[in-house]
Amino acid sequence: MNNTSKYKSSNEWIKQAEYDFKTAAAMYNSGRYIYCIFMCHLSIEKALKAHYTATNKSNPPKTHNLNYLLSNTNLEFKNEFRDFIEELNDKSVPTRYPDDLNRILKNFKKKDSGILLNKTKQLLKWLKTQL
Repeated sequence: MNNTSKYKSSNEWIKQAEYDFKTAAAMYNSGRYIYCIFMCHLSIEKALKAHYTATNKSNPPKTHNLNYLLSNTNLEFKNEFRDFIEELNDKSVPTRYPDDLNRILKNFKKKDSGILLNKTKQLLKWLKTQL
């Protein structure tokens, strides 16, 4: 898309982020924990892309790196959110491209996935208030 083309609105990115969060919750409730984490990451990624769009008035780059997206916004993050973004960024890579499915299934359990889901909910809520 060139600079004269219309970019996806921040509202559309947030709508998709909310949809992805609901999918993360559904994956958690069905015991599909690696997909819960994957969808948590996707939800926050899209919320950050909403902020990227608002800040830069252009479509965000096709990246999954939450830290990169964050660095290209005007957001002032609390340390707890910054730490969580780092954690989610790190944990989502093996859910996207697992080397060994059985090993990754052992690494992502209900309790830890529930904590990530709850933190995602809090961060998504905060990101929406910042637009």
